[in-house]
Amino acid sequence: MSDSDSPQSPLWPLEDDDVRDALLAAYADGSWGKYHGPHVPRLEAELAQYFGVPHAFSCASGTIAVEIALRALNLPEGAEVLLAAYDFAGNFRAIQAAGLRPALVDIEPNCWRIDVSQLEAAVTPETKAVLVSHLHGDLADMPAVMEIAQRHQLQVVEDACQSPGAVIGGRKAGTWGDVGTLSFGGSKLLTAGRGGAIVTSRPDVFQRAKVFCERGNHAFPLSELQAAVLLPQLEKLDARNQRRAAAVARLRDATKNSTAWNSPPPCDDSPVYYKVGWYLADPAAREATCARLQSAGVAIDAGFRGFAKRPDSWCRKLGQLPEARRAAEATITLHHPVLLADEAELARAVEVVREVAGG
Repeated sequence: MSDSDSPQSPLWPLEDDDVRDALLAAYADGSWGKYHGPHVPRLEAELAQYFGVPHAFSCASGTIAVEIALRALNLPEGAEVLLAAYDFAGNFRAIQAAGLRPALVDIEPNCWRIDVSQLEAAVTPETKAVLVSHLHGDLADMPAVMEIAQRHQLQVVEDACQSPGAVIGGRKAGTWGDVGTLSFGGSKLLTAGRGGAIVTSRPDVFQRAKVFCERGNHAFPLSELQAAVLLPQLEKLDARNQRRAAAVARLRDATKNSTAWNSPPPCDDSPVYYKVGWYLADPAAREATCARLQSAGVAIDAGFRGFAKRPDSWCRKLGQLPEARRAAEATITLHHPVLLADEAELARAVEVVREVAGG
């Protein structure tokens, strides 16, 4: 998922003394301008520890992380990769850039996750991988995805760019698949303006990722300065995710009686919230709804356009993809910075949402 799929809020990034200190320390020791310094290897080690995997490899963006992950799987040229028909556009393009062909599967009703009940029917002899994203505070059913993938000998890229720190079945999102991807873009929960990473338990995937990026040196690097500012943020990620989840509970409560806004079904796992998503009962009202909220200072926008209208020459489609089409027309998403705002600002946002939703 790209680093630029949302406008950057004036509330983000946060003022953070630890980030400032990291910037000043990198300046003082000269590491800010080095090809190779202490911060990138330390960040990669701490990412690996945080996610509970042996390997983390940083790169220039979440978008290139997805392509690197796909290339590191060593898939046959032209092989199919299944993905949800509602997803970030960069994932579709990453499949194409890696010399592979997207195959679209619908999403579950009132969610933004790939429909595992349709996943197996989408597998053909040409299908070699699945790309699964966790979007808008929703989490894909990774145990079911992995069971199907293992039965059909498919490899799995798990896009956790919107969900760093989410937990599914006791494991971090991004660690269920053969390789997971992260984004550190300017709007993301861990931000360095740009940047990304892959995480994996497979040494062969890790090695192929490094080989693909090696062009005399790392062709898609994260800088020492970016790594330096990410380190203190990673230490605070879990605590901030807990605050965001508590704020989302208040927003969900404000819309629970609304007939105009529909929340996804409750999640049994532990999602995190880069975006908070709802479905509008009347998609025709989306533009006016977003404009009204934005004019009140609440950062809500339309969701992704999805891929259901992409030409058949670009991809294979499993059926008419009605839920993905609906999501593309009816989804609205609230951007995360207000979830860490002070009590007065958060309470104001909750009341604006309650008023507009009619909850």
